[in-house]
Amino acid sequence: MQLSEVMRTTGTCRYYRPDPVPDEVLYQAFDDARFAPQGGNRQPVRWIVVRDPARKQALQDLYLPLWKAYLAGVGDGTVNVGALPKTVRDADYFAEHFAQVPAIVVACAELDGLHPTDVGLDRLSIVGGASIYPTVQNFCLALRNLGVGSAVTTLLCQVEPQVRELLAIPAEFATAAHIGIGYPERQFPVKLTRRPVAEIVAVDTFDQPLFTPTAV
Repeated sequence: MQLSEVMRTTGTCRYYRPDPVPDEVLYQAFDDARFAPQGGNRQPVRWIVVRDPARKQALQDLYLPLWKAYLAGVGDGTVNVGALPKTVRDADYFAEHFAQVPAIVVACAELDGLHPTDVGLDRLSIVGGASIYPTVQNFCLALRNLGVGSAVTTLLCQVEPQVRELLAIPAEFATAAHIGIGYPERQFPVKLTRRPVAEIVAVDTFDQPLFTPTAV
């Protein structure tokens, strides 16, 4: 596949066939993912592929209450996700069947390998993720190129101590994402829906568009 097509069709997959993802496919995806950019070439990301049914069920048991609380917030308006009702229904199905996903891949980050430069600002610190999430995205893109779907979630990061104990994660590592992976039950999207370029790119100042909007 062309890189542009891979990027435009790597959507969140929430329905999977039961077929396992072979080790050789996983190896290729991880092999490509590791070339993502990260600060100082520290390479802080480590992966755990969870296939054991009991551990996957334990992860679902942790995940489902977090999702249902989030879903309740969507329902009463206290959480604004801006998502279509179908997307929310699909996400609910995914949560209810989390343990049935062929594999759950946990992305861990070595804390000493991160260098967040925004911790002193009066807002949420986000820069530390720059050395983690490009690798996660590379992994998802590589999987898509191999015909494997993925769904990235961070809800389980709220219960990191329990996940850490379940998966024997050392204290010097944080959990950054949990990724459901498997062969899609449905077709990959032909093209994802995103804001047009003219709405998201400015020049020199935030409020000065670089591109003129075009009719779609």
